[in-house]
Amino acid sequence: MIMAQITDTHIRPEGVLAYRRVDTAPYLSRAVEHLTRLRPRPDVVLATGDLVDAGTAEEYRRLHDLLAPLPMPVYLIPGNHDNRDALAAAFADHAYLPRGGRFMQYVVEEYPVRLVALDTLVPGQVGGLLCDERLGWLAARLDEARQRPTVIFMHHPPFVTGIASMDSHGLANAAAFADVVRRHPQVERVVCGHLHRPIQARVGGTLASTAPSTAHQVALDLEDDNPLAFVMEPPACQLHVWRPDTGLVSHTSYIGDFDGPYLFADGSKVVR
Repeated sequence: MIMAQITDTHIRPEGVLAYRRVDTAPYLSRAVEHLTRLRPRPDVVLATGDLVDAGTAEEYRRLHDLLAPLPMPVYLIPGNHDNRDALAAAFADHAYLPRGGRFMQYVVEEYPVRLVALDTLVPGQVGGLLCDERLGWLAARLDEARQRPTVIFMHHPPFVTGIASMDSHGLANAAAFADVVRRHPQVERVVCGHLHRPIQARVGGTLASTAPSTAHQVALDLEDDNPLAFVMEPPACQLHVWRPDTGLVSHTSYIGDFDGPYLFADGSKVVR
C-alpha cells in the first residue's frame, strides 16, 4: 500500500497571492499532476491540513476543483488555517467527512493499513490542541483494532522541532497524546503537516514526521529569536509505503522537472 501525503497547500482565491508573494494554486496543480504520473500510483492521498489560507467557501471551491483530477481517494483533515464547516460544505461528495459534530475525526478501514484522522484545530488559534475528548476518541478507536497496523494523520506535530517561531504555536497536550500512542504499539507512524518541512522525531514509541508543503517551505532556522520566514525551496510530497515484511517506509518525492534519471552504469538517460 502506498499513501501519498500532501500538506499546507494554502489555497487562496483566484488572483490573490499567499503572503503577497506565492501563487499556491499552480503549485498544487503540479503536485496533483506529479501524483497521477507516479508508478506505481499511490492508493490514497492524505492531505494533512492548512488546505486553504483563510477558511472561505471560495477557497474550498477552488481547492475542490484543483484536487478533482486525482483518480485515487483523497482524505482531508483541517489545519489551523481551515474552517470545519466550510470544508465539509465544499466537499459534500467526501462521504467520510463527519458533519455536525465538534471535531473532524474519522477512521478509514478498507486498506491494509488502518487510517485514523485526528483533528487538532482550535478556531482562531495558530497552535493546536488534543483535548481530553479528542484523546478519548483516539484511544477508543485504537482499542478497536489492536492487531491492525495503523497510521494516524493530523496537522500539528506532537513534538518540538527546534524551529522556535513554529514551536511557539505547537500542539498542546502532546505528552498525553504520546501516552495514548505508547499504549498502542500497532501505530506505525504519525504523519503531520504545519511545519512545511520534512522532520522526524520519536513519539510514544513510534515515529512521527512532518511533510514539506506543496508550495512554500518554512525556513530552516534553529536560532531562538528570529522571526518566522519562508523560502521557495522545492515543493514536495511524501510517499509512505507499507509492506507486511518491512513495515512502513517513507520517501520524500520532490515536485518539478529535474534532469535525469541517468544510469549509473554508463551515464545514459533512462527512457520511460
